[in-house]
Amino acid sequence: MKVLILGGIGFLGRNISRFLILKGYQVRVFDVTKPGHELEGVEYITGNFFEEGDVIPYLPDVDIVIHAISSINPGNSNSLYMQGYNNDFSYSIKLADYSIKYGFRLVFLSSGGTIYGKQKYMPITEETLSVPINHYGNLKLCIENTYRTFNTQTRTDIKIVRIANPYGPGQDYHKGVGFIDAVLKCAIQKEPVNIFGDGSVVRDYIYVDDVCAMIEKVMIYDGDETVFNIGTQVGTTQMEVVDYVREILPGLQVKFLPSRPVDVPCIILDNSKIMKIYGKPCTAIKKGIFSYYKYIVDGKIDR
Repeated sequence: MKVLILGGIGFLGRNISRFLILKGYQVRVFDVTKPGHELEGVEYITGNFFEEGDVIPYLPDVDIVIHAISSINPGNSNSLYMQGYNNDFSYSIKLADYSIKYGFRLVFLSSGGTIYGKQKYMPITEETLSVPINHYGNLKLCIENTYRTFNTQTRTDIKIVRIANPYGPGQDYHKGVGFIDAVLKCAIQKEPVNIFGDGSVVRDYIYVDDVCAMIEKVMIYDGDETVFNIGTQVGTTQMEVVDYVREILPGLQVKFLPSRPVDVPCIILDNSKIMKIYGKPCTAIKKGIFSYYKYIVDGKIDR
């Protein structure tokens, strides 16, 4: 099966590429540049997603397209929102049109951390009314809703995965996301980690290996469900993450900063749907943190 990953040199794209190659897929990665270190077996293509002529030649002979491109992130979306709506939204819709023309399955990597916004009841199911509080989440929701309309009106088979808070090898918190990445690297570098608020913010942290395995199940899923939460259904506060890291690196210091309006107090995703087709236990957060720590310090992942 031939898979094209749009935005494949980023954190999620690179991990998905590695996972799919090991599973026997033919993997092409499309991005604006090639990575410093290319994965064996992956074909890398450079181009601009927002220039139609760059991506069209690679669509006719592919079975699955994974859409992992976003030109904005939760931290900058409230200032760069027009870039997201003008570029990301319009070209994502063109991609759905191409899926009809060329007959490939489209899997869209949405956001479980920003789509839902502030919710009263946890864990959050896929049927919960989404009320995003920043433009990044709203952009993802706009793309989702349009894709669902395509599925209804033109009988496309677009799947949507709402990923919680992934962490693991290849992440870089300097790009705007990745709290566990920030805590571990600050602890290793003997620098204080910044926490906005009192550390009580709860997130559903999921190890990136689990994310990749769940996405692969969605890729080959032949049922009627369209949207899948990708999470652990376990909430962890920021201070709990700090405590777990201190078990490895006791000297970690914390710098508390004023809370931010863009941070939803609690997000825990109901993963019942994905577990029906995945069926394996998620990596416990303490084990995942230790595995990622081992990767950072010596390149070895303790499994």
